Amino acid sequence: MQLFAAAVGDALERADEVVDMLLESGRSPGDVLVLTVGEPHPWQQHELSFGEGRYWAQLVDGADVFYADAAATRPMRREVVVLVVNGSAPAKVERAAKKALGHAGALLVVCGGSELVARLFPSAGKPAFA
Repeated sequence: MQLFAAAVGDALERADEVVDMLLESGRSPGDVLVLTVGEPHPWQQHELSFGEGRYWAQLVDGADVFYADAAATRPMRREVVVLVVNGSAPAKVERAAKKALGHAGALLVVCGGSELVARLFPSAGKPAFA
């Protein structure tokens, strides 16, 4: 697990930077799942504008980074999960962090609001780029 500290309002921007770093390091876009705790990612909103069926088909297709709400109930699993803590309700963050850990095959990256997540997963270490 990696933590990238950011204010709640900056968590989406930090997550976009992390996704760029993952892709530049050689990760396939289909390996990455981005989950938001608060407001949806703008790309998720854009993709949903084409309809639910097409949106969820992208998850199954697995060819690109997929953006979803952390509270989504559909089965989702990718090698890397980027959890965007852009909402500050502690109970919601706790549920999302535990769920995201189950969705990650190899790596969970948490962006923003990392204090609570650090308490939930003390073995994660200190936040990166604090």
